[in-house]
Amino acid sequence: MNYSYKGKILISTPDISGDIFSRSVVLIIEHNENGAFGLILNKKNSKMSSRFRNFFDFKIEVYDGGPVENEKVFFIIKGNKEVETDTEINQEFYLTEDVEKIINSVLSTEISIENVKIFSGYSGWGALQLDSEVKRKMWTVVDVYNLDYTLPNDQSLWKSIMQNLGGEYLLWANSPEDISLN
Repeated sequence: MNYSYKGKILISTPDISGDIFSRSVVLIIEHNENGAFGLILNKKNSKMSSRFRNFFDFKIEVYDGGPVENEKVFFIIKGNKEVETDTEINQEFYLTEDVEKIINSVLSTEISIENVKIFSGYSGWGALQLDSEVKRKMWTVVDVYNLDYTLPNDQSLWKSIMQNLGGEYLLWANSPEDISLN
């Protein structure tokens, strides 16, 4: 491995269809010689959203972070990292798995719910697996993309990023979800 995708955005190409990664936008949190860890930013999980509404008396969305360990919960928080065990994504965002801390912080208004995005599960790749998928053009790597990771996003995020990339990506942005229909 010569290059890390840590902090980059992966955009699935139309070659990936029919599974959770179809039209996905993935934030890579960690990438090293042992593999990669990321979260899908644009796939809502209605089942987990309903479960979280039991804790709060307002609407909250939970996103599918990926197909691995779907019962595990992760939070991206906009703000300063609070404890050493939290993972800094960049100067503006951090990741934590501390459910109790986040629920208490939101309920006590220490953290605004608008600055929290909740994920069920994660996306994981073994050693060199992500590198191989990028080489096979299953993913487009976006080096710099100004994106608020805590904003509510849906399938339109994938299309919007593709359109912003221009060129051949415009064709992909406007292609049907089932490319065999094209």
